Amino acid sequence: MSEWSARRKRAEKANPTALGRAPSDRTVARLLTVGPERLSKAETITVAAIETGVAILVEARQIILEFQGIIRRKALADLDAWLPKARASLVAAFANGVSKDRAAIEAAITLPWPNGQTERQICKLKLVKRQMYGRGNLDLLQARVMGLG
Repeated sequence: MSEWSARRKRAEKANPTALGRAPSDRTVARLLTVGPERLSKAETITVAAIETGVAILVEARQIILEFQGIIRRKALADLDAWLPKARASLVAAFANGVSKDRAAIEAAITLPWPNGQTERQICKLKLVKRQMYGRGNLDLLQARVMGLG
């Protein structure tokens, strides 16, 4: 028996419908997108309560985990089978976004280059922009950005 199934059984025995208060939308989204092996005992109990109370979220969670697996395994062929299933579920808006931006998804799966350097530059630019908000003009912003190199 895996650690996840043992946690699941303990969570079900602990009366999963008795949460102290309802978690926020953001908390629910995070709990359902994080892999089950990375959840603490309390989070596992919360997930069990959520899945017991809202059964449609179980299917949505499986679809999200499938998409993460497609990206991690770089299995482009599985994306075609995943899209119709996702469009018919709670994550239809996400699936529509994936199909609209299919070229970017295919590039992320097939190309060997990461986008970390690009993200780093964008992050630095946003940091400088926030620091300078209301303090200067475009020339000063340009001088600071070029000086970051």
